[in-house]
Amino acid sequence: MRIFGRYIWQYRYGIALFLVFAGIFAGVFFLYNLEIEAVLYAVLCCLLFLVVFVAVHFIFYYKRHRLLCEIRDNITLLAETLPPPRSLFEVDYQEMVENLLGCYKAALTGEQSRRSESIDYYTTWAHQIKTPIAAMRMILQGEDTDESRELLGELFRIEQYVAMVLCYFRLDSTSSDFIFKKYPLDAIIRQAIHNYAPQFVRKRIRLEYAGTQETVLTDEKWLLFILEQLLSNAVKYTQKGLVRITVSPEKLVTISDTGIGIAPEDLPRIFEKGFTGYNGRADKKSTGLGLYLCKQAADKLSIPVRICSEAGSGTTVFLDLRSAELEIE
Repeated sequence: MRIFGRYIWQYRYGIALFLVFAGIFAGVFFLYNLEIEAVLYAVLCCLLFLVVFVAVHFIFYYKRHRLLCEIRDNITLLAETLPPPRSLFEVDYQEMVENLLGCYKAALTGEQSRRSESIDYYTTWAHQIKTPIAAMRMILQGEDTDESRELLGELFRIEQYVAMVLCYFRLDSTSSDFIFKKYPLDAIIRQAIHNYAPQFVRKRIRLEYAGTQETVLTDEKWLLFILEQLLSNAVKYTQKGLVRITVSPEKLVTISDTGIGIAPEDLPRIFEKGFTGYNGRADKKSTGLGLYLCKQAADKLSIPVRICSEAGSGTTVFLDLRSAELEIE
């Protein structure tokens, strides 16, 4: 009915003109004292013709509308299949569509080219920067002083930021290298713990993890990245106390800490890109990218992520690693 109403509104002038002409003929017949039956018969014939014409014309109108809606929803694929124009206005509109589509394709090609160049540049930069980082690590590991340990901690943060640069570009790429297999969850968690062990030692934070025998269907590299980002936040915002990792039989991974927590008004926005929140601004070292990248990677792996926190009482993160069992027929 909505489409029919718009159809009537579009052709309202033509329908009104037709009714005016019919009224004129009926008036003339009446003034010439013709039989009232003849006048009514002529009027009814005109109305019947109008109804039949409108019904048939509306059917073609509706089919054309559905075709244009399908082309609109797949404009980049079906732009060349526009129906033949029926008026000069439709010719103009189709030419505008073709010009806009050409501009869109040119802009898209340029954007893809610039993005590809940026990815190539940062990928090359990330691999080149690893050489001086490795050299500095070797030099600092040769000295066992408080200063060298502090510098090793800062060097580790640099390595993590370099890794975040690569992950930032790879996650937004259509050709992300995801490899899904069944992996022992314990090995992935222990690898993340091993990578962050010096940070726990340096800040004297206790870590509790009892191990698990569960296996998960996931991408090992990206799940490890998610766990590392969560451990990074736990270490960064915990000054004393402990970080606890547990895995339930339902493959629900829980990472809780006794840190400064998250303000209630910040919780709805913690996964936004660049959002640091009150505690992040107070820390002066938060980039607002860690949880954003973590959420992006989790969405790619179809892992629900939920965070509960209370300011001053710590934060708990839940990763649901359950996956549907697929049967091969």
